[in-house]
Amino acid sequence: LFNRLCNMAVGKNKRLGKKGSKKKVVDPFTKKEWYDVKAPSMFANRQVGKTLVTKTQGTKIASEGLKHRVYEVSLADLQNDEVAFRKFRLVAEDVRGKDVLTNFHGMSLTRDKLCSMVKKWQTLIEANIDVKTTDGYLLRVFCIGFTNKRQNQVKKTSYAQHAQIKAIRKKMVEIMIREIQPCDIRESVNKLIPDSIGKDIEKACQSIYPLHDVNIRKVKVLKKPKIDLSKLMELHGETKKSAAVAAAASGAGATEETGKKLDRPDKYEPPIQSSV
Repeated sequence: LFNRLCNMAVGKNKRLGKKGSKKKVVDPFTKKEWYDVKAPSMFANRQVGKTLVTKTQGTKIASEGLKHRVYEVSLADLQNDEVAFRKFRLVAEDVRGKDVLTNFHGMSLTRDKLCSMVKKWQTLIEANIDVKTTDGYLLRVFCIGFTNKRQNQVKKTSYAQHAQIKAIRKKMVEIMIREIQPCDIRESVNKLIPDSIGKDIEKACQSIYPLHDVNIRKVKVLKKPKIDLSKLMELHGETKKSAAVAAAASGAGATEETGKKLDRPDKYEPPIQSSV
């Protein structure tokens, strides 16, 4: 009986022969390829960096894996200047060759900058508003400001009264709507880069209570229109070039397919051929 049980056990264990054989390790980077990330033409430095994606395999297309990726870039890298505390978010909208074309997706201040502005003995005032641009982008804009000491002030604290805070917040909202609503996304971003809106708010509120460190703290894109390739190319400053290429292509097609146009007199009849 024991021998019979032993004979039955042999061949049942499938793993006996495969002991010690390891799976071949393949470097995952051999299946990847690099793409250049391009910022819109509003920024001085268009080359944001490089991004990695798995090569096209079967139905899984590489360009589809790149779209809708969000890149967060410091303004210092985009403008080649010293303003490193402002960050812009760029979303990948389209892929052309090895270039990933991005669009504006938001803006924020770094945490260390926000923390450095918050101090004792002053009032923090915040406001936010949803504004729609002329080209259909719905932006939520957040503003932050702090009260400042008046000229020749001896008093240690500079706290604003509740009525003054309400008046300053109202003024903030008015200026944000006035500056963004009549503009498209390109003009709005051009105002956010130097933060001209914050400077306007600071100047307008001096009569209510002196302010300092007034900044557009954050911008969120709540809604955006359906992607239009012609508008995206316009944002990247490639309209003339693409139009020229399209015109050249259409011109070549006309000469090859439709042929040359001939001038013929009225009531022209083609000659009768003797044989067909």
